[in-house]
Amino acid sequence: MTEPESCTNRLGMKMRPVLAGQFEMGSADGEFNERPVHSVCISQPFFMSATPVTNVQYEAYDSSHRALRGKNGLSNEDNEAVIFVSWHNAVGFCEWLSEKEGRPYRLPTEAEWEFACRAGTCTPYHSGEELPELYHRAQGFCWEPVAVDLRVGTTPPNAWGLYDMHGLVEEWCLDWHGDYPAESMTDPVGPVDGVFRVTRGGSHNTGSRFLRSACRTGTLPEDRSWAIGFRVVQAPPAEGRGRESGSSKAWQRQVAALKKEWTPIGGAAEAPVFSPPQPYVIPPAPDSGEPFYRHNHCPSIAWCDNGDLLAIWFSTISEGGREMTILASRRRAESRNWEPASEFFNAPGRNMTGSSLFNDGEGTLFHFNGLGVADAWAELALVMRNSRDNGVTWSKPLLIDPEHRLGNQVISGTSLTGDKMMIQPCDAVWSGSGGTVIHTSRDGGRTWANPADQNLETLFRENGRGNRIAGIHAGVVSLKDGRLMALGRSNDIDERMPLSLSDDGGCSWKYNASEFPPISGGQRLVLMRLREGPILLITFTDDASRVPHSTNKDFPKAERVGMVMRSGAGDLSRVFGMFAALSYDEGQSWPVKKLIAPASGSGTLDGGGWTGPFTFSPASAEPKGYLAATQSPDGLIHLVSSRLYYRFNLAWIEDTSGAESS
Repeated sequence: MTEPESCTNRLGMKMRPVLAGQFEMGSADGEFNERPVHSVCISQPFFMSATPVTNVQYEAYDSSHRALRGKNGLSNEDNEAVIFVSWHNAVGFCEWLSEKEGRPYRLPTEAEWEFACRAGTCTPYHSGEELPELYHRAQGFCWEPVAVDLRVGTTPPNAWGLYDMHGLVEEWCLDWHGDYPAESMTDPVGPVDGVFRVTRGGSHNTGSRFLRSACRTGTLPEDRSWAIGFRVVQAPPAEGRGRESGSSKAWQRQVAALKKEWTPIGGAAEAPVFSPPQPYVIPPAPDSGEPFYRHNHCPSIAWCDNGDLLAIWFSTISEGGREMTILASRRRAESRNWEPASEFFNAPGRNMTGSSLFNDGEGTLFHFNGLGVADAWAELALVMRNSRDNGVTWSKPLLIDPEHRLGNQVISGTSLTGDKMMIQPCDAVWSGSGGTVIHTSRDGGRTWANPADQNLETLFRENGRGNRIAGIHAGVVSLKDGRLMALGRSNDIDERMPLSLSDDGGCSWKYNASEFPPISGGQRLVLMRLREGPILLITFTDDASRVPHSTNKDFPKAERVGMVMRSGAGDLSRVFGMFAALSYDEGQSWPVKKLIAPASGSGTLDGGGWTGPFTFSPASAEPKGYLAATQSPDGLIHLVSSRLYYRFNLAWIEDTSGAESS
């Protein structure tokens, strides 16, 4: 077949011909979602724009975009690739261009894009096994993007005359993201429905392995960031039949729909209950097709109206990694065990740091999550969705803060105030200290505000007030007089954990030293109001620098201090590790403190995350971990650390005899 000639449209876009053909799609050596490798036939030729769409081309359609030029120091010139465009923006441009040109334009399908990128090659890049330096634009891990030149067409094209297929900007594709089929396909168009739209090609300011021909990324179609632009194809509508979105996950299957009639365990609210810790992070079967990585951390937990428990956490190789995914496990009301993990939420190729689950007590489960641009958790948008069927199905995610910025790293610990204001705390910084901000909703999660307006200025002011909670990973509780109280990690005051109080709904905070020891890396506290009325704090007797670390010989090992309190056996003695404290007077005093440990026996458990193996006994509990908790209507408190699940009630915390039942 004679190759058609290139053509140029009235916007000055050079359109290059791509002939029909066949190729092997995916990579056996790539990321989890690039498998299985399968044969794909592109049965019809099409034209593809030689470069990504530029600012001047896009702004012929949407002149308001000009206000976004230079944002984050990127893409200011006419001939630089347009960025900060959503999938919907890109589709709108294609529809406008089709009408303007009298010819059909659209986004490429994912298969068309990879076929065109490879240009007949089967190596990671069209250039071979490596991508030459001349294509690089700050290719590496970044907390914030480095300003780079995004002019299109300045590097050599591939063999089919297409520029910037590796890097420059990620490019929107037509498809929903989904698992690959094992069988051969002709003109595939992706799943019939989904959550995330595919992007391809990789961008500036990320590792070069994300620029490979087979690499798949994606995000919410409403998302706009400094990494993503698009290019177009001139071709008839993609009319292939989309494949099904994939099988349900373990946490979705055969979930009871009946509402549970809650009664206190043991028939009496005052009966102490304590169940020894058990793992809730259960690896899936190796042949399950579920992603599961070596580092599992940062959990959240919620009770369901049918009596089940649902826990989520991130699984990753590196906390700054783009392979990060959110997994889930269900503990059914009729079972004593947690089920193997399966994937819960994953924007492919995005950092997903920070999750929270919350039951509002009125039939709705809420899920909050961070959504990254690329590798790091500094540039996160804030996502929310909900479920009204015990977590089986979820609404389409809503970007409640669409800006990728500081202040959106979700902390488990969503709560409601007495007047039904929903509070979602988020770290104000990406580092180990610097404070927490809150997002608030007064209409059940439909609209959101940040009381401090995310003006992330200096945490401590001269008058002892600031616009952030002191300490990261903070727990927040509403007091009966309408004030908010928070405790956090780092930003210590007089060598004590900082306590923050707000009398204006979180717009400003006043700082004091609490009576509790500070905590540090690898530790996250819980602060919540119990149904019975008292405020519950769960934290640690020593900061992590005082805890011997079993897997890192260079970790500092200072003398452990511990605290004098009731041990699991009921004795007043010096104990070490995780403990509960109760306040009956709105945080003024904490008369009850008790180690969260079995009353008898000892041994070694694996705490997962940054905790690793530790020895427990009636006087020694889990030394660190990222904690999350919920209290179900029967009064039971369900606590998870980075790997382990604990169950107890208020009566057990208050009990001094060491009695317990499981």
